[in-house]
Amino acid sequence: MSDHGPQRLAALEARVARELFSIAHPHQPWLTPRTGPDGQPALDVLIVGAGQSGSATAFGLLRSKVDNILAIDAAPLASEGPWNTYARMHTLRSPKDYTGPDLDIPSLTCRAWYEARFGEAAWDALDMLPKSLWAEYLLWVRRVTKVPVQNDTRLLRIAPAEGSDLLAAEVESGGQRRTLYARKIVLATGQEGVGRWAVPSTLEGLPADRCVNSSQPFDFDRARGKTVVVIGAGASAFDNAATALEAGAAQVHLLCRRIEPQVVQPYRWLTFRGFLRHLSDLDDVWRWRFMRHILGLREGFPQPTYDRCATHANFQLHTGRSVTGSRFDGAERRIELDTNQGPLHADFVISATGIDVNFAARPELGDFAHNIATWGDRYVPPADEQDARLAAFPYLADDYAFVERTPGATPWLRNVHLFAIGSTMSFGASGSSINALTTAIPKLVSGITRGLFRDDVESHWASLRAYDVPQAVIPLRAVPATSNNPIQG
Repeated sequence: MSDHGPQRLAALEARVARELFSIAHPHQPWLTPRTGPDGQPALDVLIVGAGQSGSATAFGLLRSKVDNILAIDAAPLASEGPWNTYARMHTLRSPKDYTGPDLDIPSLTCRAWYEARFGEAAWDALDMLPKSLWAEYLLWVRRVTKVPVQNDTRLLRIAPAEGSDLLAAEVESGGQRRTLYARKIVLATGQEGVGRWAVPSTLEGLPADRCVNSSQPFDFDRARGKTVVVIGAGASAFDNAATALEAGAAQVHLLCRRIEPQVVQPYRWLTFRGFLRHLSDLDDVWRWRFMRHILGLREGFPQPTYDRCATHANFQLHTGRSVTGSRFDGAERRIELDTNQGPLHADFVISATGIDVNFAARPELGDFAHNIATWGDRYVPPADEQDARLAAFPYLADDYAFVERTPGATPWLRNVHLFAIGSTMSFGASGSSINALTTAIPKLVSGITRGLFRDDVESHWASLRAYDVPQAVIPLRAVPATSNNPIQG
């Protein structure tokens, strides 16, 4: 595949600029500036996370003339999100025609970018987009839409600012800590935004360099000639198994608790406007029912993901097999796993078992984790629909904001908006799904601007009453004040 030439890309970028200028109405500023306790201008919105969701949120806000914003990301440039880090597939699993970060601007679509880079024929011949190109495309969108980003900046704590209705965000960058003040904060923190990557309790006590979760950095060269056990049977589990096999592992065992692996992908079914846009408009009974079924299925893996493993004779898929205990044999330098189908030995174990929702595990949520309302706090499903895992998800307001468990204890939570995997129970596919961005971002942005306008309503009312800019100038002419003098038109 060869680059189609910088001229085509430059022409596309010029077209992007023209299109955005053409639809910029209304373009006048409308927000009332705020000053932080430090005497410096406060942000209107701080976005935590500059991957696909955070950048698209920032772009949506910029289009709404909310331009006093900043996106921060703990990762260095080009390492935001999973694509160049722990995503171990070769291509995206979403169809190539899915749009999202473009927010319905044709010249910003991945197709427009790809065709400018490689030509129309290359797009037509493309099956699935390589993940590295998706990461490159996201950075291009971020650049041409002028999203302000600070990389290598980690959020440490969120608290209310003293003597103000602002939020105080303590961040760390380059070993230095400082506080950013903002009216609203959006947590676009991806998969682990409301908890941590799960490692089964049956693996506790194993050496950290021998047992990792699927999001952690891992030198797969260490697996050469070794035995690797992957726990889990979702797409990421197969990705990790395939990566170990391709690195030269002697044996790779993948343990699936189910009798039959999940091959149906419910996220393909739900990718239609009605569901993506309006699930959150349903009552709790229907939202719970839909999402319990979808999340109960988990995310299925496609044929190429399975084939990537199955082509190796030293790959073995174990169905109906779960780990019941583990230990590390120091003398043999290997891991011993107890399973319901007998013992299994390994040099390395990779856990690909998803996310545990645990607000207290996130430092930035720690101060108010106790008062974040969950689905378990707000809805009691029928006995045959109960699910403790899903009940732990946050119960969000219609603008993606956290809701208080005890009203009045932390009222400023209404200005902290979650746009991550934790949004799933309230909104369906949203903050961590490519397929939902075109419908979810406008809903999020609308909620944020609604709150900003509502909070400034008195100043807007005063501004309207003071508004006296004439549209026309009518010269006054002296007319004699006599009753029989007709008015001159």
